[in-house]
Amino acid sequence: MATPGFESLESRYSVHETIDRLESLLGSKGIRVFARLDQAAEAQAVGIPMRPMVLLIFGDPKTGTPLMEEYPSLAIDLPLKALAWKSSEGNVYLSFNSADYLAERHQLAGKPFKAVEALFAQAAGTNAPAPK
Repeated sequence: MATPGFESLESRYSVHETIDRLESLLGSKGIRVFARLDQAAEAQAVGIPMRPMVLLIFGDPKTGTPLMEEYPSLAIDLPLKALAWKSSEGNVYLSFNSADYLAERHQLAGKPFKAVEALFAQAAGTNAPAPK
């Protein structure tokens, strides 16, 4: 079932390497990482097995703050998030809310998050969209 605005790129790398690559790319652009949540490790800590899954929460307050001032509803989706996860088939994906979705959802002028999508593709080592 397709989820509106939810995009996934198949990664050539492991879950952790994909997130490491994304974190490095974001840092090189001056984008701050606020949190890195290893959801599989948290599940395993309470005795529940889970395939690898890591959520990265990131943003640039210099860019995001003025946008949230102009579009207060945007605060529900900022900071941005990216999820690297391993499917039951063993494929790794990097998933995120698309820039088009965020622009439409919050009626933004332009698509201020479009450039981040290129970083996602670079981190995954591919441009091919994966099934939703």
